[in-house]
Amino acid sequence: MSALPSTLPHRKFTVDEYHYFIEQGVFKPEERIELWEGEFIEMSPIGKKHASSVDYLVEWLIENSARRYIARSQSPIVLDDFSEPQPDVCLLRRRDDFYRRENAAAKDVLLAMEVADTTVKYDRDIKFPRYAENGIPEAWLIDLENNRVEIHTEPGANGYRLIRVLHRGDVAESTVFEDLKIPVDDILGSEE
Repeated sequence: MSALPSTLPHRKFTVDEYHYFIEQGVFKPEERIELWEGEFIEMSPIGKKHASSVDYLVEWLIENSARRYIARSQSPIVLDDFSEPQPDVCLLRRRDDFYRRENAAAKDVLLAMEVADTTVKYDRDIKFPRYAENGIPEAWLIDLENNRVEIHTEPGANGYRLIRVLHRGDVAESTVFEDLKIPVDDILGSEE
């Protein structure tokens, strides 16, 4: 069976169509799908290390939020008409309705975090430039494969201009919230 030529036209789907498909049950509940540039992307299964890092971050962020932001885990944010990624952890501007009336959009995101064990290149090279292009002020890449945390700041049309790489023994500090300081060892979990 030969692959289709990439020159054939592709049908891109909008965020509204994606939501319609979800409501109609087109995707199975156990499927992990996100809409990226009009295409449905199957997300990798979540392993133990990935899950524990996400759980730790969410718990820490909620405990230390002082009601300044909403901490979300693996929930959608609308970047544009054709992309609705689901960052592993997201800090949103606080709203009394918790975004019940409309989906959170890039303008609402204060900090996005992606935890990666198999998707480092995709997160860094594909997702983060779009996060920057859409004005998300800060993005953290928790790179479980290489035991490091990257903090991307100063967003622009061509990606984040500043990237700090942190290792075990360092402390990850946010530029959005000056008191958001988390030891890298705690984020990555114990070495096995």
